[in-house]
Amino acid sequence: MGLLDVILGRSKPVRPDLDQLFAVPSAALTLQAATGLTPTGLGSVCFAGVEGGGFARLQEDVRELLDADTERGGIPVEFSRDAYGYTWLLARHPADDSAALVNDLHAVNTLLQDGGFGPHLLCSLIGFRGGEGAESRSLALVYLYKRGTFYPFAPLPGGTEKRDNQLELQVRGALGDDLRVEKDLSRWFPVWGAPGL
Repeated sequence: MGLLDVILGRSKPVRPDLDQLFAVPSAALTLQAATGLTPTGLGSVCFAGVEGGGFARLQEDVRELLDADTERGGIPVEFSRDAYGYTWLLARHPADDSAALVNDLHAVNTLLQDGGFGPHLLCSLIGFRGGEGAESRSLALVYLYKRGTFYPFAPLPGGTEKRDNQLELQVRGALGDDLRVEKDLSRWFPVWGAPGL
């Protein structure tokens, strides 16, 4: 970073550290002890779609890699597009195997990054749930690719686009030693209707 960058208030962007995802399984234990929320076995990666044959081939490579175990009972990945035009890849694993889920999410991020599509990666999320009936709560640990940080996103039940801010702050406090939590709350973007939540 040069003197002109300091004077103008520019900073270098944080380099993504995909290995941060591997901290999620141990953070899940902390989260369960602090809040009672447990992994759902669902996780997803969001990226901006790119037109062209190179990206289509890479997307098929991702599908082939993650679907390699479907003959042995694995669940195929699903691709979908949201209302904003972003592409989501949804991976499913048994709820008690968050390590396998994280491995899949890491593999997708790595393949896209190594294929030159890193700038199109937005986030990855891992779903959690706790309670029953009216007490049921959902939470996603969202990894911001461009920031290399996590934040909790907890939508309130009922389909309204409202968040459980108290739960999000409780999770931030509980996971501060386990994950690199995003300090700037304005970057805790809502991911309404995200696959895996």
